[in-house]
Amino acid sequence: MKKYLPSSERYNTMKYRRCGRSGILLPAISLGLWHNFGADNDYDNARTILRFAFDNGVTHFDLANNYGPPYGTAEETFGKIFKSDFVEFRDELIISTKAGWDMWPGPYGNFGSRKYLISSLDQSLKRMGLEYVDIFYHHRPDFDTPLEETMGALHDIVKQGKALYVGISQYDSKRTKAAQEILAKMGTKLLIHQPRYSMFDRWVESDGLLDTLEKTGMGSIAFSPLEQGLLTDKYLNGIPADSRASKDGRYLKKEHISIEKVKKVIDLNKIAIERGQTMAQMAVSWLLKDDRVTSILVGVSNENQLRDNLLAVTNITFTKEHLEKIEYILAT
Repeated sequence: MKKYLPSSERYNTMKYRRCGRSGILLPAISLGLWHNFGADNDYDNARTILRFAFDNGVTHFDLANNYGPPYGTAEETFGKIFKSDFVEFRDELIISTKAGWDMWPGPYGNFGSRKYLISSLDQSLKRMGLEYVDIFYHHRPDFDTPLEETMGALHDIVKQGKALYVGISQYDSKRTKAAQEILAKMGTKLLIHQPRYSMFDRWVESDGLLDTLEKTGMGSIAFSPLEQGLLTDKYLNGIPADSRASKDGRYLKKEHISIEKVKKVIDLNKIAIERGQTMAQMAVSWLLKDDRVTSILVGVSNENQLRDNLLAVTNITFTKEHLEKIEYILAT
């Protein structure tokens, strides 16, 4: 590929939303490098996706230490592409990574200890060729490690200049509030929460998490908005041979694609068509209708999927009738 020159119009169409009560604006759509940017994936395709994203105002790239596959290789791939294409635009980017799931063998490569979090971030920075990340997350709750230790590590990471902000992922409302209070006493802001959230997975509502985030001034970025592709038109007529469910089945198993869920998606898709959207676009728009959701984290395998997701930001207003229909479909 020839030298990359980003579009001069890259900020013209993307919507940016304030991350809680902070100075940070995030794009309504952020790009996750979870499953299609590892060493086992096509490098040129990964580079094309990242370029297209930035050309269209996606300034936030989200990674984790164990993204790949294999583990660590998504950060390595990103590091190579960052060096060749994005290094001169570093100050226009929000780059995040995470630690909390299994990364290396033994007792120190998992969960939420100070040793694991600081060691993992040091490794991540080397893989990506960065001096710092913009956001560093604890990737999941660890109920065996004292919360004070985990939050203390995040605080020190900020003080060391290895991350500008810190966040958490999948913490419930009660633990989120406790984490925020611990960090606040140390003088560090807990910027953002990354919960799993979709039309089919609404635990953040029943748990009261969104209310807690609003009260504490935190932003949120929802992952798995499409339920691994279930909330698209991909499975309306069976399981395609090239789909995620037909391959490894690790994250979306064939048995998850039940007749009941497909029926719901068929009915939801009719509403999407009425709105002039694809099913995927409506699933993203439905999340963005709530101002407490700062950004939606999408994972894509090609440029066309990202293009489709980006169009969701042009229509995030729902009529009362459509909202009632959606609630009825989801409840039945």
